[in-house]
Amino acid sequence: MAVASSADRRRGPLRARTTAPVRVLASGLAVALLLVVPVTAGHADPKPTVKQLEKELADLQKESDKLIEDYYHGRREQQKAEKAEKAAREKLDAAQKVYDRESTELRALAIAEYTGGRPNQLTLVAGTEEPTSLMSRLALTEFLVSQQEARLSGFAQVRDGHKQAQQEAAARAEELDATADDLDGRRKKAEKLIEKIRDKIDQLHKAPGRRSDGTFLPQLPGGSDNITPRMRLVKTLIEKRFDVPYGIGCYRAIQDGGQHPLGRACDFMLSRGGAMPSAAEIERGNEIAEWAIKNAKRLGIMYIIYRQRIWHVSSGAWRVMTDRGGTTANHYDHPHISVY
Repeated sequence: MAVASSADRRRGPLRARTTAPVRVLASGLAVALLLVVPVTAGHADPKPTVKQLEKELADLQKESDKLIEDYYHGRREQQKAEKAEKAAREKLDAAQKVYDRESTELRALAIAEYTGGRPNQLTLVAGTEEPTSLMSRLALTEFLVSQQEARLSGFAQVRDGHKQAQQEAAARAEELDATADDLDGRRKKAEKLIEKIRDKIDQLHKAPGRRSDGTFLPQLPGGSDNITPRMRLVKTLIEKRFDVPYGIGCYRAIQDGGQHPLGRACDFMLSRGGAMPSAAEIERGNEIAEWAIKNAKRLGIMYIIYRQRIWHVSSGAWRVMTDRGGTTANHYDHPHISVY
């Protein structure tokens, strides 16, 4: 039994998630708290205050740190068990070879002496030049039996010791598997709690310029980035929540009939130079698009384009776009978000 195989297969998802580590998630949220826009409490259930969210986040950070610490402690124990199992298996293999060789030789010797085929050994045992005596044969037989029993006893001890070590390693691996499963569940629980806090933080943000009927007043672009306050809020929230390592492109002076020249659109790049993004980056794009859809009405998001599809808030569904002729033109390397 290889201890490493079953344990690593079961814990593989823990090392290869598409989501960011718990520590990164939480630290990003701490920055996002600074973006909170004050809102007036209504008659509905009161929303948590920034102070409450900060406390919940701090408590959750401690819990997640403990989970990660426990997980790596379990990994270290697992590695020790793997080494112990490997050493025990190698010891058994070596002992088995010696056991087989010596047993074969003892059996051959016993047969030869019984049939009188090795007089020199008879001389050594009996101390006489007459190897055919019954006493010599009995003495040799007793000698061989005692030697064989001693060797077999030694090999049996090695074999039994290894079997015990193997059983202990298997039991230890099983225990660590159970610990890993427990840690995996606790980690998922922590991630869900973090996601809830993120959602609460998002709910505290409302796009500026929103009328009481849910429509949005037009806005002028401003600032060094030449985008509207509404677009800037969406851009900042996505940047802090997801991280966009390949850059965010917003204002373009070219009047192409789109939203970029008006400061009302941003592209969240998933690769460089028009290359097709990796599987992980495609998933990041999906997460950005899903977040934008979830928060569209509150933040004034009008439509989203991603992977040759467009989602409009008025329809609430994706539809396929016509082929524009390239990876970037068809929005395979970035989600595009436009606001009112």
